Amino acid sequence: MKATAERLENNQVKIDVEVDAEQFSKAMDQAYRKLVKKVSIPGFRKGKTPRVVFENFVGKATLYNEAVEIVVPDAYMEAVKTTGIEPVSQPQLELVQVEEGKPVIFKATVRVKPEVKLGQYTGLQVTKPVSEVTGEDIENELKKLQERHARLANLEEGTVQQADIAVIDFVGRQDGVEFEGGSATDYSLEIGSGSFVPGFEDQLVGAAIGETREVTVTFPEDYPNEDLKGREAVFTVTVKGIKRKEIAELDDEFAKDVSEFDTLEELRTDLANKLKEAAEKRAQQQINSEAVKKAVDNAEVDIPDEMIETRLEEMIENMERRLMQQGMTMENYFKYTNSSLDELKNSLRDDAARGVKTTLVLESIAKQEKIEVSDEDLENEIIRMAKNYQQDPKVLRKILEGQNQLEYVRDSLQQQKTIEFIAGRAELVEGANQKEAE
Repeated sequence: MKATAERLENNQVKIDVEVDAEQFSKAMDQAYRKLVKKVSIPGFRKGKTPRVVFENFVGKATLYNEAVEIVVPDAYMEAVKTTGIEPVSQPQLELVQVEEGKPVIFKATVRVKPEVKLGQYTGLQVTKPVSEVTGEDIENELKKLQERHARLANLEEGTVQQADIAVIDFVGRQDGVEFEGGSATDYSLEIGSGSFVPGFEDQLVGAAIGETREVTVTFPEDYPNEDLKGREAVFTVTVKGIKRKEIAELDDEFAKDVSEFDTLEELRTDLANKLKEAAEKRAQQQINSEAVKKAVDNAEVDIPDEMIETRLEEMIENMERRLMQQGMTMENYFKYTNSSLDELKNSLRDDAARGVKTTLVLESIAKQEKIEVSDEDLENEIIRMAKNYQQDPKVLRKILEGQNQLEYVRDSLQQQKTIEFIAGRAELVEGANQKEAE
């Protein structure tokens, strides 16, 4: 097989392919063996008709068409490999010559990955985030630990206060008529959590155990339920119980109860170290992000629409998976947000285009700088992933191989190494405190 490629305008490439006559002859034999089993010809058992008789009966063009279907797809894929192009769309095929005893000649025009004109990507000026861990940060973490390990005590008497868990029965009505989804029994509601319609929780503050109150609220204009948005409703609420958090004192006993440390001071030191590590990680991510953004902005590339559409489909599929994990379908999402698939695509299009450009620029820099991922790098990444998934590395590798995901992991590693390359050669300039920037 012979193949040559010619680059055209608008990221298109034309491939001229020639398949030798012997290969086409074999395809004709294969086409005959396939079709003869499907066609009944008078005087012959199905599948036993001689080829000459079969050709006269169905016409040689039928065999040509079937042979072309056998030869051309494989020849096209081989031509793609031979010429080294990277298609991003389906090819438009044009048959030039199809005749038994002669080579099959065809042309394939296809959109390919665009060429990237790189700008500056080393020595970029990037703001250095100032990440300080203060005593207040540590105390806030200790308060979170207190909240997390607080004991809920059932009150025998008393009234609802902020941060209490109120156990309630409620029935919601509009114009005196109960509405669907507006009632529940023995519902545990944390006062101040903001999980109910604005104003609902505040109106329960001060209610005693056993007390019934009328709570009037107005549903927000952006409420998902079309029948309720912007409308007023009255809830009849009965407080059946109150649970109040009992916060433990900050002392050595607390440290022993919630950690592996014996003293509160040791716990504080550990929290400080973890906060510092997290702050440094966030700072590095911010540096990486800014450096890559500048490198991408400095590059020029004409992105084919097909690549943006493919990225859009990936983004929507990921979104659909996340919604399913939350027990929601795309259909319900569109209903609740009063939107459509086209509107979602339009809202995501700029992000998709940015994502494609970023990928192309990082690939181009990796190629320019010869940034590669070794087998050892890949194996270490699989070990890291396996640890996170609590899986045996060998089992995970087999799973990844079975799902054809190994190259995806390798590409992700190469992308990360390229990001680190760009960020590592950036010029850091002092900037504002990271918290203020956030």
